[in-house]
This record gives sequence, C-alpha cells and structure tokens, in this order.
Amino acid sequence: MSEPGAETLEARIRRLEDLESIRQLKYRYCNLCDEDYPPDALAALFTDDAVWDGGVLGRAEGRAAIRRFFAACSKTVSFAVHHVINPLIEIDRDTATGLWLLWQPIVFTRGERAAWLAARYHDRYQRIDGDWRFAHVRVETRALSPYEDGFAKVRIGAFISERR
Repeated sequence: MSEPGAETLEARIRRLEDLESIRQLKYRYCNLCDEDYPPDALAALFTDDAVWDGGVLGRAEGRAAIRRFFAACSKTVSFAVHHVINPLIEIDRDTATGLWLLWQPIVFTRGERAAWLAARYHDRYQRIDGDWRFAHVRVETRALSPYEDGFAKVRIGAFISERR
C-alpha cells in the first residue's frame, strides 16, 4: 500500500473528475424523472444489461425493459421531486458504487394521492467509452407514506399495491 498522498496529481484529478461525473449522472437521472420520466433519455443513462430494481416500485432488467418501465411511470406518477443527498461513492477503475439518500414528495395518478417517499439508492456504475452509466440501481424504500398521515403513522402505504 502506498503512503498517503502518494497518488499522482493526475490520478487525484481523475478521481475528482470521476466523482463529479457520477454525481452529474445521478442528477440527470433525478431531473429527468421529475420531468415526466422521458423513457428514451432515462434509458440512455444505463448500460445495455443494467437492472433497475425498485422493490415494491417494480423491477426492469436490460435497457429496453428499463425504457418500458419509465414509459409507464408518467401514467402512474403525476408529480415527483427527487431530492438526493449524502452520496457515498467508491471508485475502482472503471466501476463504482454509490449510496444516496432520497427524499421525495410524490403524487400517484390514481386518485391523485400524495405521498412521502424516503429511500436509499444503492447504485453500481460502469464506465463505458469514457462515460459513466448505471449498471444497477436498487431502491431500498424506507417509507412510502400518505401525505395526510405521514410516515409516523403509516410507514408503507397500502396504495403501493393499488398503483399496479
């Protein structure tokens, strides 16, 4: 193991650039989701064999399935604001992992039911042709609670099964 600070300036700059590129990838993803889930733009952020695993929210394997999943989202969700914070990103050459916290007000189209979503994103990234892409996104839902009741009274709302 090398001494602290023994990394070359070039390696340190590369790491900072990679961290920022991964953050920008996540921010693009969140902003697209909040702009009515455009399926082509969202699918382009993923590798060909990527997985999007939302647990109770659904699962899609492969870029084509991820595109179909997001095409259906705008029919299910009429409003969303993804707030992602506290990223922990680890880079190992052309792969990386990320843990993000998500706080999201959301409105489901069925009955225009508002809810609070609290979750953790567990991401894996792959550098392809110099650009970072999602290889795997897993959403660990901590709370999906009706707006009116909040997460103190209802941790995971029954309306999850109603939205499918």
